Amino acid sequence: MPPEGQSLPLVNPGAKSPMLSIVIPMLNEAAGIEMALAALQPLRETGTEIIVVDGGSTDDSVALATPLADTLLTSAPGRAQQMNLGAARARSAALLFLHADTRLPEGASKLISQSLNTNCWGRFDIHLEGTSRWLPLVSILMNLRSRLSGIATGDQGMFLRRASFEAVGGFPEQPLMEDIELSKRLKAVSRPAYLRTKVISSGRRWDQFGAWKTICLMWRLRYRYWRGVSATQLAKEYRNAR
Repeated sequence: MPPEGQSLPLVNPGAKSPMLSIVIPMLNEAAGIEMALAALQPLRETGTEIIVVDGGSTDDSVALATPLADTLLTSAPGRAQQMNLGAARARSAALLFLHADTRLPEGASKLISQSLNTNCWGRFDIHLEGTSRWLPLVSILMNLRSRLSGIATGDQGMFLRRASFEAVGGFPEQPLMEDIELSKRLKAVSRPAYLRTKVISSGRRWDQFGAWKTICLMWRLRYRYWRGVSATQLAKEYRNAR
């Protein structure tokens, strides 16, 4: 494994600048990372850059991800720090931050390119996939809340112009709500593009801890964050509630 902040050699060295860079934070995702990255290979073959940033996995995540990414970076754990590091190494003027358990729809790169011609940032609608019968309703509520508030979450596949990302200072390096805070900063610049085309994201959090328990927990944490409670305190409450 390379030292923190350093990358493994590029799989395709010398390639021209990509049209889109996808940054994927990863931590102990051996169960699904190979399948997730395999789904992105058609985009990679047409010039999209895939950057995986590992936060200290203790399973086989790094070994599985390395041959399927253009760059694999190592970082201290923390999704915000991992994504900022990936963005700093990206070669494209357009960035997409994608969770390791989220799958893109067909034609995603074209949709992103078209959206960034008119908006500086945006996100997809989401469809949560899992066993809970409440997940379709949770998905609808997430998309509605995002559309009404102008706030996006990381599992909706946030994309933006690199210049806009840098102008607002990137993700705040806090242990929770980094996507909410970035959305707030970007929203001050412009409203996002709301793509009704859906990413498919794992509902494992809702399945594991219970749909309504998770809904209530996340709404309570977001409300307390809006009231000014620190992300560090909320991260402790989140861990204790799981």
